[in-house]
Amino acid sequence: MASDNPNRIVTIGASAGGIESLRAVVAGIPGDCRAAIFVVLHVPPYDPSALPEIIGRSGPLPVSHAEDGERIRARRIYVAPPDHHMLLSARTISVTKGPKENRFRPSIDALFRSAAYSFGAKVVGVVLSGALDDGTSGLWSIKRLGGISVVQDPKDARFESMPLSAMEQVKIDYKLKASAIGPLIGKLSSKKAAIHKTNDPTLRKRLSAEMKIAAEAGAFQKGIMDWGELTPFTCPECHGALVKLKEGNMTRYRCHTGHAYSDSSLLEDVMEHTGEMLWQVMRSMEEAVMLLRHLGEHMEERGFEKRASVFLSKARDIERRTRAVREAALANESLSTENMLAAKRKTRL
Repeated sequence: MASDNPNRIVTIGASAGGIESLRAVVAGIPGDCRAAIFVVLHVPPYDPSALPEIIGRSGPLPVSHAEDGERIRARRIYVAPPDHHMLLSARTISVTKGPKENRFRPSIDALFRSAAYSFGAKVVGVVLSGALDDGTSGLWSIKRLGGISVVQDPKDARFESMPLSAMEQVKIDYKLKASAIGPLIGKLSSKKAAIHKTNDPTLRKRLSAEMKIAAEAGAFQKGIMDWGELTPFTCPECHGALVKLKEGNMTRYRCHTGHAYSDSSLLEDVMEHTGEMLWQVMRSMEEAVMLLRHLGEHMEERGFEKRASVFLSKARDIERRTRAVREAALANESLSTENMLAAKRKTRL
């Protein structure tokens, strides 16, 4: 039916504190809204998600998890299933299990980029409450290809980092409380979007490739090494080589298998893996101490005191060094641009 064709494609991304914001947005969307609305919320990959039921009780539109190959229809809200990206083509939805972006699957950026590529100026991108900066890169692409950018007012968000990041990097059209975003979506979808033709074919080419990576991985085969500058950094997820990509004033990274990171998410993941490695080193050293003691005590029982003393002395030496590793592991920080700037702000108070 022609009436099922949406005037607008609305993409909404949220993370920490996002359920409350999503309910407020959905409550304000009118029942006759001529938009197809797509939602990504960062959720654990191992639990069933009740998000469609939770936000569906807040407003008049039907809400469901997206299904692979499903046709895009107006007056519906589609939610990305746990541990799957949700990508858009000209008529249908793809639900895929490609590489994680910014440590998450589903990825807000992956949804936003696919919408920008497939629908251009018809897209309205919305960034709600959340930590770190997933959604900023995708919102930049939406805006670059003629779409509309919306953020929840950081003062209205439980976690302000995602809206703040978007505001720092993207020209924002609307900054509103969550309760005001739903009526805006209804107003924007009441008429068709103006035609906008991009003069950036390079961006469209890269977005096309990134959609394929999000769908099926294989970044190396899709030419990732030619997109930007090869860095000395490695992917915390798979230890592959990372290529630096530029988007306006932003820098982000992709590895040759497909994992993607912003500056902040890469820093946080590197420090997290550093902490894990320190604990593994400490465990190995403590195992060495236990084994040296076991051998030394066994030699003592057999009357080889001099040999035993060599092993027991080495056990004490390694145990002393283990304390330094333990202190380093306990002192390891979860660093990101977000918490470092927050700490700096506190020192000024």
